[in-house]
Amino acid sequence: MKFLPRGMATGIGSMPFTQPDPALVLIGQNLPEIPHWPQLPRRGADEGFVRQFLDPLVRLGLLEKRDDKVIFPVDNPEWPQRLTDFYSTYLSAETGDTEALRQFAFPRESAAGFYAFMEQINKNGIGGAKYLKGHLAGPLTIGFQLKDERGRLAYYEEQLRDLLVKTLAMHARWQAVELAGAGLPVIIFVDEPGIRVYGSSSYITVTREMVTGDLNAIFSAIHAAGGLTGVHSCDAIDWSVLFESDLDIVNLDTYQFGDSLIPYAREMKIYLERGGIMAWGIVPTLELAFKESAESLLVRLEKLWAELTSRGMDRQMILRQSIITPACGTGLLESELAEKIYRLTKEVAEKVKVLAQ
Repeated sequence: MKFLPRGMATGIGSMPFTQPDPALVLIGQNLPEIPHWPQLPRRGADEGFVRQFLDPLVRLGLLEKRDDKVIFPVDNPEWPQRLTDFYSTYLSAETGDTEALRQFAFPRESAAGFYAFMEQINKNGIGGAKYLKGHLAGPLTIGFQLKDERGRLAYYEEQLRDLLVKTLAMHARWQAVELAGAGLPVIIFVDEPGIRVYGSSSYITVTREMVTGDLNAIFSAIHAAGGLTGVHSCDAIDWSVLFESDLDIVNLDTYQFGDSLIPYAREMKIYLERGGIMAWGIVPTLELAFKESAESLLVRLEKLWAELTSRGMDRQMILRQSIITPACGTGLLESELAEKIYRLTKEVAEKVKVLAQ
């Protein structure tokens, strides 16, 4: 699929509401071309990543809640049989068994925003939407928050990392299939702030091959369902890892970390020339948003684009292959600030669209 968004706008995922309706209204008003389903973390622990994306592991007993922690019970005598049950379900889902794939779905009580989003589309139609966007947490981000019962980080344990990656891959595939049922192309972002650990002296055993292999496994599952893939990371990272991966869209906090792209201009140029998309998170998810305007944010973008074009990139290619987003999710912000951020995202996108014609 040749994807030329030319300044379309979308959001990252989380929003500061406890009910889906106000989130869906805000999305519909400001992101009509690439609406996303809203994650609602203020609804409580059920909306956290364990229940949203790892529910199959919970149901099969491969993840257990003990007191205030969630752990992998690797010493349980039933662990080998539980692993067998998981891999059997995974292999069936991977080969196209729809019932097996459904085992990787959100529980309804853990993704109120997703199900409300789908019900709204089924009831009212797609409106002006051209694409639908979904999202999930990434394997590094999750793998460094979970441990087994011996206290070992899941990401460093090959078997546990494999369980996480395969669960996320099949969940992403299920999400892409469900969204595509509305009759539009689908975009799935992997929200992966944890990628910042790569290259850090504190995480020297995290290799490039581990990072790209895990992400590419998830991208492959999304592509198998006909979806486009993206990664959102809100830090200054080694962007070549993403530019050289099998993804379609790179999303960053451009407001704070746009200059971090400059050392990777060569890799970015190759990425754009093969059709890669940049999703510019130019609207700050900070109180500073109240002091910004669409004009001031466009000036920031233009400055960065000028620097990139001076390093060999084609300006019109950048414009054609651009999406505009907030810098990050808004789930921890006040609703008034989230509303301002979504309005600014729409206004900046409108200006970029004019430039991209």
